Amino acid sequence: MLGIDRIDCAPEDHLQDAGAVFAVFDQQDSGNVSYGVEVDGGRYFVKTAGRPDLDLPHLTHGQRVGLLRNAIRIAHKYPHPALPRLERVIESPHGPMLVYTWVDGELLGVPRDRRDDPASAYHRFRHLPIERVVAALDTIVDVHDLLGRGGEIACDFYDGCLLYNFTTHRLSIMDLDNYRAGPFRNEMGRMFGSTRFMAPEEFVKGAMIDQRTSVFTLGRTVLVLLGDGTMNPEAFRGADGLWSVATRACETEPERRHGNLAEFCAEWRTARSRHRGGI
Repeated sequence: MLGIDRIDCAPEDHLQDAGAVFAVFDQQDSGNVSYGVEVDGGRYFVKTAGRPDLDLPHLTHGQRVGLLRNAIRIAHKYPHPALPRLERVIESPHGPMLVYTWVDGELLGVPRDRRDDPASAYHRFRHLPIERVVAALDTIVDVHDLLGRGGEIACDFYDGCLLYNFTTHRLSIMDLDNYRAGPFRNEMGRMFGSTRFMAPEEFVKGAMIDQRTSVFTLGRTVLVLLGDGTMNPEAFRGADGLWSVATRACETEPERRHGNLAEFCAEWRTARSRHRGGI
Protein backbone atom coordinates (compact mmCIF):
# COMPACT_ATOMS: atom_id res chain seq x y z
CA MET A 1 0.00 0.00 0.00
CA LEU A 2 2.79 2.44 0.84
CA GLY A 3 4.63 1.77 -2.40
CA ILE A 4 2.05 3.22 -4.80
CA ASP A 5 0.71 6.68 -5.59
CA ARG A 6 -2.46 5.86 -7.54
CA ILE A 7 -5.12 3.19 -7.79
CA ASP A 8 -7.93 2.62 -10.31
CA CYS A 9 -10.51 1.17 -7.93
CA ALA A 10 -12.53 2.25 -4.90
CA PRO A 11 -10.41 2.80 -1.75
CA GLU A 12 -12.21 0.08 0.21
CA ASP A 13 -11.51 -2.49 -2.52
CA HIS A 14 -7.83 -1.63 -2.57
CA LEU A 15 -7.51 -1.74 1.22
CA GLN A 16 -9.12 -5.17 1.42
CA ASP A 17 -6.47 -6.47 -0.97
CA ALA A 18 -3.56 -4.52 0.53
CA GLY A 19 -3.89 -5.68 4.14
CA ALA A 20 -6.19 -6.46 7.06
CA VAL A 21 -8.87 -3.84 7.67
CA PHE A 22 -9.43 -3.90 11.44
CA ALA A 23 -11.64 -0.81 11.80
CA VAL A 24 -14.09 1.17 9.65
CA PHE A 25 -15.28 4.67 10.58
CA ASP A 26 -18.26 5.32 8.32
CA GLN A 27 -20.71 7.18 10.57
CA GLN A 28 -19.08 10.61 10.37
CA ASP A 29 -21.25 13.71 9.97
CA SER A 30 -18.83 14.92 7.32
CA GLY A 31 -19.44 11.94 5.03
CA ASN A 32 -15.77 10.94 5.19
CA VAL A 33 -14.98 7.25 5.55
CA SER A 34 -11.80 6.14 7.29
CA TYR A 35 -10.15 2.80 7.95
CA GLY A 36 -7.70 1.15 10.30
CA VAL A 37 -5.48 -1.11 8.21
CA GLU A 38 -2.60 -3.41 9.08
CA VAL A 39 -0.05 -3.92 6.31
CA ASP A 40 3.19 -5.92 6.72
CA GLY A 41 3.05 -5.54 10.49
CA GLY A 42 2.44 -1.78 10.42
CA ARG A 43 -0.85 -0.14 11.40
CA TYR A 44 -2.26 2.85 9.52
CA PHE A 45 -5.23 5.19 9.60
CA VAL A 46 -6.54 5.83 6.09
CA LYS A 47 -8.92 8.74 5.52
CA THR A 48 -11.05 9.14 2.38
CA ALA A 49 -13.78 11.47 1.15
CA GLY A 50 -16.30 8.64 1.02
CA ARG A 51 -18.54 7.80 -1.91
CA PRO A 52 -18.69 10.25 -4.82
CA ASP A 53 -22.46 9.80 -5.03
CA LEU A 54 -22.96 11.01 -1.44
CA ASP A 55 -23.53 14.75 -1.32
CA LEU A 56 -24.66 15.97 2.09
CA PRO A 57 -26.68 19.20 2.44
CA HIS A 58 -23.73 20.92 4.13
CA LEU A 59 -20.83 19.20 2.37
CA THR A 60 -20.57 17.77 -1.13
CA HIS A 61 -18.13 15.07 -2.11
CA GLY A 62 -16.11 17.68 -4.01
CA GLN A 63 -15.89 19.83 -0.88
CA ARG A 64 -14.77 16.84 1.18
CA VAL A 65 -12.02 16.19 -1.37
CA GLY A 66 -10.98 19.84 -1.06
CA LEU A 67 -10.76 19.55 2.72
CA LEU A 68 -8.61 16.42 2.44
CA ARG A 69 -6.24 18.29 0.15
CA ASN A 70 -6.11 21.04 2.75
CA ALA A 71 -5.27 18.40 5.38
CA ILE A 72 -2.35 17.34 3.17
CA ARG A 73 -1.15 20.96 3.10
CA ILE A 74 -1.37 21.23 6.89
CA ALA A 75 0.46 17.93 7.44
CA HIS A 76 3.33 18.87 5.12
CA LYS A 77 3.70 22.44 6.40
CA TYR A 78 3.36 21.84 10.14
CA PRO A 79 5.02 18.63 11.30
CA HIS A 80 4.65 18.16 15.06
CA PRO A 81 4.95 15.12 17.36
CA ALA A 82 1.33 15.55 18.47
CA LEU A 83 0.02 15.47 14.89
CA PRO A 84 -0.24 11.99 13.30
CA ARG A 85 2.38 11.57 10.59
CA LEU A 86 1.06 11.57 7.01
CA GLU A 87 2.98 8.70 5.40
CA ARG A 88 1.55 8.82 1.89
CA VAL A 89 -1.20 10.16 -0.34
CA ILE A 90 -2.74 7.70 -2.80
CA GLU A 91 -4.95 9.09 -5.54
CA SER A 92 -8.13 7.13 -6.33
CA PRO A 93 -11.27 7.59 -8.45
CA HIS A 94 -12.98 8.69 -5.20
CA GLY A 95 -10.35 11.29 -4.33
CA PRO A 96 -7.14 11.17 -2.27
CA MET A 97 -6.51 8.51 0.36
CA LEU A 98 -4.53 9.98 3.24
CA VAL A 99 -2.40 7.29 4.89
CA TYR A 100 -1.39 8.25 8.44
CA THR A 101 0.59 6.33 11.01
CA TRP A 102 -1.90 4.73 13.41
CA VAL A 103 -2.04 6.40 16.83
CA ASP A 104 -3.28 4.43 19.83
CA GLY A 105 -5.67 6.27 22.10
CA GLU A 106 -9.28 7.07 22.90
CA LEU A 107 -11.29 9.92 21.42
CA LEU A 108 -12.17 12.45 24.12
CA GLY A 109 -15.23 13.74 22.27
CA VAL A 110 -18.29 11.65 23.13
CA PRO A 111 -22.05 12.20 22.71
CA ARG A 112 -23.58 14.57 25.23
CA ASP A 113 -25.41 11.81 27.09
CA ARG A 114 -22.09 10.03 27.76
CA ARG A 115 -20.10 12.96 29.17
CA ASP A 116 -21.05 12.04 32.74
CA ASP A 117 -20.53 8.31 32.17
CA PRO A 118 -17.55 7.28 34.35
CA ALA A 119 -16.54 4.79 31.65
CA SER A 120 -16.29 7.40 28.89
CA ALA A 121 -12.90 8.75 27.83
CA TYR A 122 -14.22 12.30 28.29
CA HIS A 123 -15.18 11.73 31.93
CA ARG A 124 -12.00 9.79 32.74
CA PHE A 125 -9.77 12.45 31.19
CA ARG A 126 -11.41 15.32 33.06
CA HIS A 127 -10.92 13.43 36.32
CA LEU A 128 -7.21 12.78 35.81
CA PRO A 129 -4.82 14.53 38.19
CA ILE A 130 -4.67 18.22 37.32
CA GLU A 131 -1.05 18.03 36.16
CA ARG A 132 -2.00 15.43 33.52
CA VAL A 133 -4.78 17.61 32.11
CA VAL A 134 -2.61 20.72 32.10
CA ALA A 135 0.19 18.82 30.35
CA ALA A 136 -2.30 17.85 27.62
CA LEU A 137 -3.36 21.50 27.34
CA ASP A 138 0.33 22.41 26.98
CA THR A 139 0.41 20.15 23.91
CA ILE A 140 -2.67 21.84 22.44
CA VAL A 141 -1.09 25.25 23.04
CA ASP A 142 2.21 24.14 21.48
CA VAL A 143 0.52 22.89 18.30
CA HIS A 144 -1.58 26.03 17.93
CA ASP A 145 1.42 28.26 18.50
CA LEU A 146 3.06 26.54 15.53
CA LEU A 147 -0.08 26.84 13.41
CA GLY A 148 -0.72 30.42 14.47
CA ARG A 149 2.76 31.54 13.52
CA GLY A 150 2.00 30.19 10.05
CA GLY A 151 -1.12 32.35 9.86
CA GLU A 152 -3.66 29.55 10.32
CA ILE A 153 -7.11 29.99 11.85
CA ALA A 154 -8.54 27.17 13.99
CA CYS A 155 -11.82 25.98 12.48
CA ASP A 156 -13.94 23.10 13.83
CA PHE A 157 -11.59 22.36 16.72
CA TYR A 158 -13.23 20.63 19.69
CA ASP A 159 -12.73 17.63 21.99
CA GLY A 160 -13.57 15.32 19.08
CA CYS A 161 -10.16 16.25 17.63
CA LEU A 162 -8.33 14.96 20.71
CA LEU A 163 -7.02 11.42 21.05
CA TYR A 164 -5.61 10.48 24.46
CA ASN A 165 -3.57 7.44 25.42
CA PHE A 166 -4.35 6.73 29.08
CA THR A 167 -1.33 4.42 29.37
CA THR A 168 1.38 6.71 28.00
CA HIS A 169 -0.54 9.95 28.73
CA ARG A 170 0.18 11.15 25.22
CA LEU A 171 -2.26 13.52 23.54
CA SER A 172 -2.64 13.56 19.75
CA ILE A 173 -4.58 16.08 17.69
CA MET A 174 -6.37 15.10 14.49
CA ASP A 175 -8.87 16.33 11.91
CA LEU A 176 -7.46 19.79 11.21
CA ASP A 177 -8.91 19.65 7.69
CA ASN A 178 -10.92 22.88 8.12
CA TYR A 179 -8.03 25.04 9.32
CA ARG A 180 -7.26 27.83 6.89
CA ALA A 181 -5.09 30.89 6.49
CA GLY A 182 -6.81 34.04 7.61
CA PRO A 183 -8.33 36.39 8.34
CA PHE A 184 -11.54 35.84 6.39
CA ARG A 185 -15.25 36.63 6.55
CA ASN A 186 -17.81 34.20 7.90
CA GLU A 187 -19.72 33.20 4.75
CA MET A 188 -21.87 30.49 6.38
CA GLY A 189 -23.66 31.99 9.34
CA ARG A 190 -23.26 29.13 11.78
CA MET A 191 -19.86 27.69 10.95
CA PHE A 192 -18.75 24.08 11.43
CA GLY A 193 -17.88 23.15 14.98
CA SER A 194 -19.12 22.31 18.45
CA THR A 195 -21.09 25.13 20.09
CA ARG A 196 -19.19 24.58 23.34
CA PHE A 197 -15.95 25.71 21.67
CA MET A 198 -17.14 28.35 19.19
CA ALA A 199 -16.73 32.12 19.37
CA PRO A 200 -19.77 34.42 18.93
CA GLU A 201 -18.56 35.58 15.49
CA GLU A 202 -18.72 31.99 14.22
CA PHE A 203 -22.51 32.30 14.27
CA VAL A 204 -22.76 35.66 12.46
CA LYS A 205 -22.65 35.81 8.67
CA GLY A 206 -20.24 38.45 7.48
CA ALA A 207 -18.32 38.61 10.78
CA MET A 208 -14.52 38.73 10.72
CA ILE A 209 -12.83 35.44 11.57
CA ASP A 210 -9.23 35.85 12.64
CA GLN A 211 -6.80 34.52 15.22
CA ARG A 212 -8.79 36.15 18.01
CA THR A 213 -11.49 33.64 17.07
CA SER A 214 -8.95 30.84 17.52
CA VAL A 215 -7.95 32.35 20.87
CA PHE A 216 -11.57 32.06 22.00
CA THR A 217 -11.62 28.38 20.98
CA LEU A 218 -8.48 27.65 22.99
CA GLY A 219 -9.88 29.50 25.98
CA ARG A 220 -13.03 27.41 25.79
CA THR A 221 -10.89 24.28 25.53
CA VAL A 222 -9.23 25.18 28.82
CA LEU A 223 -12.58 25.84 30.50
CA VAL A 224 -14.07 22.58 29.22
CA LEU A 225 -11.14 20.36 30.18
CA LEU A 226 -10.19 22.02 33.48
CA GLY A 227 -13.67 23.18 34.48
CA ASP A 228 -17.28 22.51 33.60
CA GLY A 229 -17.27 24.48 30.36
CA THR A 230 -18.71 27.61 31.98
CA MET A 231 -17.23 30.79 33.43
CA ASN A 232 -17.88 29.46 36.94
CA PRO A 233 -14.58 29.83 38.86
CA GLU A 234 -15.72 27.34 41.49
CA ALA A 235 -15.67 24.54 38.91
CA PHE A 236 -12.17 25.37 37.63
CA ARG A 237 -9.44 23.01 38.85
CA GLY A 238 -6.42 24.98 37.66
CA ALA A 239 -4.46 27.85 39.17
CA ASP A 240 -5.78 31.40 39.16
CA GLY A 241 -3.28 32.41 36.49
CA LEU A 242 -4.59 29.79 34.07
CA TRP A 243 -8.14 30.90 34.84
CA SER A 244 -7.23 34.47 33.96
CA VAL A 245 -5.70 33.44 30.64
CA ALA A 246 -8.75 31.35 29.71
CA THR A 247 -11.37 33.93 30.70
CA ARG A 248 -9.59 36.74 28.86
CA ALA A 249 -9.51 34.52 25.77
CA CYS A 250 -13.28 33.98 26.07
CA GLU A 251 -14.30 37.64 26.12
CA THR A 252 -17.36 38.18 23.91
CA GLU A 253 -15.79 41.16 22.11
CA PRO A 254 -12.77 40.05 20.04
CA GLU A 255 -10.79 43.21 20.80
CA ARG A 256 -10.80 42.29 24.50
CA ARG A 257 -9.11 38.95 23.87
CA HIS A 258 -5.45 38.20 23.19
CA GLY A 259 -4.57 39.69 19.81
CA ASN A 260 -3.43 36.42 18.23
CA LEU A 261 -2.47 32.84 19.01
CA ALA A 262 1.16 33.71 19.74
CA GLU A 263 0.08 36.20 22.41
CA PHE A 264 -2.30 33.68 24.00
CA CYS A 265 0.34 30.94 23.99
CA ALA A 266 2.95 33.23 25.52
CA GLU A 267 0.60 34.28 28.31
CA TRP A 268 -0.37 30.65 28.94
CA ARG A 269 3.28 29.65 29.29
CA THR A 270 4.00 32.58 31.62
CA ALA A 271 1.10 31.54 33.84
CA ARG A 272 2.31 27.93 33.76
CA SER A 273 5.84 28.89 34.81
CA ARG A 274 4.51 30.91 37.76
CA HIS A 275 2.34 28.09 39.02
CA ARG A 276 4.44 25.02 38.22
CA GLY A 277 4.22 22.73 41.21
CA GLY A 278 0.96 24.37 42.23
CA ILE A 279 -1.02 23.88 39.05
